[in-house]
Amino acid sequence: MAGWLRGLDTPELERVLAARPDAVSAPEPRSVGELADRLQRPASVALALPLLVLPHLQVAEAVAAVAPASRDAVASLLDAVDGERARGLEAALEALADRALVWPDGQGVLRMAAPLRRAWAAPLGLDRPLAQLLADTTSDELGRALAKLGVKPAANTKQRRLAALVEHHSDPARVAALVAKAPATTRKLLEQRADQAPEGPALVMFGGSPYDSRPGEQWAVERALLVRERHRYGPARMPAEVALAVRGAGWHAPFTPVPPVVRSVPVTAAAIEQEAAAAAMAFAAHAASVLRVCAASPPTRLKAGGVGARELSRVGKAAQCEEIVVRLALETAGAAGLLARDGDRVAATAAYDTWAEEEPADQLAVLLRAWWSLPLTPGGSRDEEGKAVPALVGGPACGGCVQARSGLLATVARLPAGTGAANPADLGESLGWHRPLADELAQDTTPFSTLIREAELLGPLALGALSPIGAALLADDAEALTDACRRLLPAASGTARFGSDLTAVVAGTPSAALVTLLDSVADRERAGAASVWRFSPGSVRRALDAGLTPDAVTADLAAVAAAPLPQPLVYLIHDTARGHGRVRVVATGCVIHGEEAALLAELAAHRKLAPLGLRQLAPTVLISRTTPDKTLAALRSAGYAPVSEKPDGSVRIERAQRPRAANPVPPPRPPGGGSRRPTVATRAAGAGTAVDLNALATRLLGAPQDIPEPAPENGRPYATDSEEILAGYARHLSFTDVRQLAHAVHDGQPITIEYVATSGIATVRTLSRLDLDPPYLRAWCHLRDDERMFTISRIHGVLPA
Repeated sequence: MAGWLRGLDTPELERVLAARPDAVSAPEPRSVGELADRLQRPASVALALPLLVLPHLQVAEAVAAVAPASRDAVASLLDAVDGERARGLEAALEALADRALVWPDGQGVLRMAAPLRRAWAAPLGLDRPLAQLLADTTSDELGRALAKLGVKPAANTKQRRLAALVEHHSDPARVAALVAKAPATTRKLLEQRADQAPEGPALVMFGGSPYDSRPGEQWAVERALLVRERHRYGPARMPAEVALAVRGAGWHAPFTPVPPVVRSVPVTAAAIEQEAAAAAMAFAAHAASVLRVCAASPPTRLKAGGVGARELSRVGKAAQCEEIVVRLALETAGAAGLLARDGDRVAATAAYDTWAEEEPADQLAVLLRAWWSLPLTPGGSRDEEGKAVPALVGGPACGGCVQARSGLLATVARLPAGTGAANPADLGESLGWHRPLADELAQDTTPFSTLIREAELLGPLALGALSPIGAALLADDAEALTDACRRLLPAASGTARFGSDLTAVVAGTPSAALVTLLDSVADRERAGAASVWRFSPGSVRRALDAGLTPDAVTADLAAVAAAPLPQPLVYLIHDTARGHGRVRVVATGCVIHGEEAALLAELAAHRKLAPLGLRQLAPTVLISRTTPDKTLAALRSAGYAPVSEKPDGSVRIERAQRPRAANPVPPPRPPGGGSRRPTVATRAAGAGTAVDLNALATRLLGAPQDIPEPAPENGRPYATDSEEILAGYARHLSFTDVRQLAHAVHDGQPITIEYVATSGIATVRTLSRLDLDPPYLRAWCHLRDDERMFTISRIHGVLPA
């Protein structure tokens, strides 16, 4: 690249620097060589790709597939040898050269930045060239392939043989003739492989078998039409030259030098502004409703993150808007800092309180700025598998989504003045041409249909044309955006029209104070360009329950009414107020009642009983704020003799409680770890069978007695079987500790041990009720207050309890 840069004149090099500003950022490059290094950095190349149009990428992919190649070879591959397609190729090569992505060297061969070549795993569905695939092949193998082809190299060296083989396969006519002579199975295999992208190496597990050659593959491998790499399993690979020859002279790489036609219809500026104002007003009202619902009842987050479909449906039902509007409002509000995670919920922030008091135009401007820079398409509700996608999930940033958003408005801005797109689907196809790297959602039935729907809902796109809001966003002018919103959206309405059908209608967006008032006394039926509330006895009662009086409710509504309140509404308020509070419910700890009114009056006035919070409801009925047990104790302490009643009115009989331990220490386990079993005599008595105990005793006494083996440490015999067993497992204990532990097991005495758990933590435990169950010791652990099982080999010391 450095040599090509040195051959440019000043205007040409200036175009390269302008197209790649990241390569000349501070510190500035000190030489052409340093500039070339910067231009070929992967990060720098990645920044240059998003603004390429479709034919630029198509030409770059063709160059990557056959590089190094001449311009004529690329033109032939793209079928761009003359006419408009040839001019499109020249324009694409010039644009790629201006960005230092593809350039011609001194011999007329097109070169490409290495990071750009790696952007395609298999450009045009082609594998690597023959020379690269045969780089590790031995000279003898090349010679055998040439012999099969009947080709004689200039010399019998690996380089000459490889050059002769590459020269032969670079001629499409020779390859086509060779394939025509192949067996039918081989020819079918080659035709199939030529139209498929190359496969990666197969993974063979231990004990598996390597890749089995397909029928007809060996014939092609012997003639280098397919190449089987060494030390790799998987199908043989088809060189790019062979694939192009098999595809035939009539096959050409895709090349679309001309953008799709966007059918347009005439629209006036007034109509565009009217449509944009209606959409923006409706979204501003819906967004305010959605966030108001979230502030009052924060949606719950899924365990995996985000707000799930159920919560989205709940919020949408409460705010009376469709799911895509809910998603737009949540995502934009989250990006603007109006909503934030609060544990397992998504709650409103302090910034929301400030935002809610602003005018609708200013509210919308905040959400629009957030939408313009969102690293995702918020309207996306389904993934590739058709599963619901949560909102506010906080996934990785999507640069292609931002490019799609700006590309859509730029595409609309290219339409002739006074016209709009007749079909939104045309805008999606044009966007795909101007921004081929923009991300399209799997749920889109037509190209970028979800994004176009978002732009129509928010107001940047109206009647297929760019609205003033869209123009401000495209210019990235925050001040112009706010001015456009204020010009299109009226100020919040502070008045309502009340009808005799018990409804209140607010045209435009209601102010926050008006919404608060109407929500407190009526139920909202519809939101949008016009909001409707309906009054009912239940809604009026809700306001009275909040502490308002009927006169206050009437006065507040009259203050915001555009005309006098209708009589049906006034009658509804006062009729509901007359029945309000006739029946009262009080929370109480217990009820005190009796037959003597004087005694109940005395209790209510007793100073020592004041902490009970007694209140007299009737001459013979008191209520207490405290529980029945505490009330009974206080009355008895004051010298009275109350009794407790059951819910059915009968007297509750009190009996003295006998405290007992909840978890008693279990009885010692029998030797061997099993549960305690009845004795032989008990079993015999219970089963009704006779056992000759005398014969059993005689047989046991006459049996040979086991002689204890001497201890390995000092030759002393073990005193008991327990000592011998413990010594075999307790590797860390001395003979004295073993004997002390065995004595505790045998006599049932408590003992203290130093125990090292599997985690390596050493603890000191006091044990009782020991039960030897090799290789374990079961005992009651006083530290854990429970029965535990200890591994004998992990006991490191024994002490008296």
